[in-house]
Amino acid sequence: MPEWCSPASAVSRVLALALGENAAQSRPTTILIDGPSGSGKSSFAVALVAAWPDVPRPTLVRLDDIYPGWSGLDAASGAVASSLLAPRAVGLDGGWEGWDWAASVPTDWHVVSASERLILEGCGALSRAAAPLAGVRVWIEATDAVRKPRALARDAGAFDAHWEQWDAQWRRYVAREHPSSHADVFVRGD
Repeated sequence: MPEWCSPASAVSRVLALALGENAAQSRPTTILIDGPSGSGKSSFAVALVAAWPDVPRPTLVRLDDIYPGWSGLDAASGAVASSLLAPRAVGLDGGWEGWDWAASVPTDWHVVSASERLILEGCGALSRAAAPLAGVRVWIEATDAVRKPRALARDAGAFDAHWEQWDAQWRRYVAREHPSSHADVFVRGD
């Protein structure tokens, strides 16, 4: 049974794990943050970066900037595992291709140096392929009653028509990948 933390206590716990892991490794720490839409992943990632005790602070990559459209959860999850996380795990620079939601086209390629600390947050971050490539893995949950209104309000109506489609692919991802089973830290986002 996982030990659930509040977001505030989870920040301290993740920092302790990340800084301990970083000292034990020759490569900078990679932190993955996953959970359903509206659970608080983005806010947690911002709080974690703000609380980082030294500089440079970690690079924050959001899967929201990578998903190739509303049906792109699996594509983005696979892409970050292979092109961002896998190279970094062996000491090479990794990267990711952005997505322009308004024009529905890919954007620039972004490089994340092997020497940078990395926080990757978003639905699909903690896949079976990605989990072993990270030093710290975080799972955030919130009840459907909290997360749906939060997610819809955050996107000011842009998400409303796509909620069911997104949630269905999210549930398929969870059934296939069992992302929470890879987590080191469990956070209640509600």
